[in-house]
Amino acid sequence: MISFSGMSRFASVAVIVGSVMLGAISAKAQDVAPEHIQAARAAIASLGVTDRFDAILPNVMNRLTGQLILAYPNLQDIISAKVEEEALKLAPRRADLEQESALVYAKAFSVEELQAITAFYSSDAGKKLLKDGPIATRELLKAADIWTSGIARDLEKQANEALLKEVGATQPAVAPATDAPKP
Repeated sequence: MISFSGMSRFASVAVIVGSVMLGAISAKAQDVAPEHIQAARAAIASLGVTDRFDAILPNVMNRLTGQLILAYPNLQDIISAKVEEEALKLAPRRADLEQESALVYAKAFSVEELQAITAFYSSDAGKKLLKDGPIATRELLKAADIWTSGIARDLEKQANEALLKEVGATQPAVAPATDAPKP
């Protein structure tokens, strides 16, 4: 069961913290020139870095709907309608995340760097890198694993051979576990 007094306290704290954070964001935004923010927004759009955040509100809405329906199964239709209605009212706040993202990029990169990023990732080569880069990276990691196995095998073999020559032994330097003497 949901405790409404607990939720009220949580909501009050959330509003206070949100207000403080919004004030801090506004203060930060004043430190960055509008053309810098515009360049950051263009770079973010060309990279698509905030696209994955589009699912946040629908996911939160679905999770809350499920929780409330579990608590009040006889109110399923009302819960679904009201949670969706309230979520739609919050949808415009997605712009706040875009603004914060622009500030992060504006503080990390100069206007010229942002313009270069935008130019590259808006080009055919940049779009291809965004599309095929993860596949190429995955294949590169597979190749690195295979290479690592080969290097480890060859190093062990060559080190054993070199040690055998040095000490004149007839046994391998690293004895297999099955040949270990029994107590």
